[in-house]
Amino acid sequence: MIHQGDCITVLRERFAPESVQCCVTSPPYWGLRDYGCEGQFGLEATPELYVAKMVEVFREVRRVLKPDGTLWLNLGDSYAGSGKGIGADGTVYGGEKQRTNAGSIGLPVLKDKSRSSTLQGGKDTQNNALGAGNLNHGLKPKDMVGIPWRVAFALQADGWYLRSDIIWHKPNPMPESVTDRPTKSHEYLFLLTKSERYYYDAEAIREDGPTYIRKASGYVGFNATHTGNNQKGVFADKDTITEGRNKRTVWTVATSPYAEAHFATFPPKLIEPCILAGCPSGGLVLDPFAGSGTTIQVAQQLGRQGVGIELNPAYITLADTRTAQTGLAL
Repeated sequence: MIHQGDCITVLRERFAPESVQCCVTSPPYWGLRDYGCEGQFGLEATPELYVAKMVEVFREVRRVLKPDGTLWLNLGDSYAGSGKGIGADGTVYGGEKQRTNAGSIGLPVLKDKSRSSTLQGGKDTQNNALGAGNLNHGLKPKDMVGIPWRVAFALQADGWYLRSDIIWHKPNPMPESVTDRPTKSHEYLFLLTKSERYYYDAEAIREDGPTYIRKASGYVGFNATHTGNNQKGVFADKDTITEGRNKRTVWTVATSPYAEAHFATFPPKLIEPCILAGCPSGGLVLDPFAGSGTTIQVAQQLGRQGVGIELNPAYITLADTRTAQTGLAL
């Protein structure tokens, strides 16, 4: 099911402590879209305010996670613009239009609110909704903001274990007409955990590769129920055959737009390994920024339970319709 409302409020009021096994989510990126929805995240006047809001959200997520729970957090970056965008009071005005960032999840952008890229002469004229010149955020025009790592380090400082940075490589990135930097074709997916030891099923996402034979010489393997700290596993009294290789940190996944919405949804192929590794069969997966319901849909398809939170009730209806198309009910 999907709960309607602000995710911080809903988490505090409707979710019991240690009730969720895994969280897979992608919040609205800072400064990249105005969804036209009161209370939305991503339009904070400074990166620091956005990071503080993310810390507040995921502090509640950590509370509702089981002790061995995991968080898989997708974040993209943005660039400081040319000084046109929104004011400190959040009012959108003038300026070049924002590109729609492929790969983010959230509310569909209505036609009269949509943004398109207007990059000219090698200049990021307005890659985001927050203009550098009108806001006191300390960024120079054309600066890359570094939001993913700002958030990751802030969460680490707040108590999360930062276990892995995964590169989501997009073989079909959104074209950019800039000529003074490479075209961006990746985003970050962070694996964070509540505890030092946590549920992680490496076998469920093992990649194709050579077969290894480990000779019986002592303790081998990992405990898939509580792992993550290179602790020795069961005692081997015979040779162990391992097919394939441990999952690498670069995942090539094409973006997959959803026809009913004016934005690129969270690709199911990006979510699948997160859920397979981070949640046992029958476990509960949370997405506090549910958007069109992709995380919940994939969780159900993989034999897990899914629950989400969405600010805009119109897009809860969209998620209901989407999952109904595959015979799933929220």
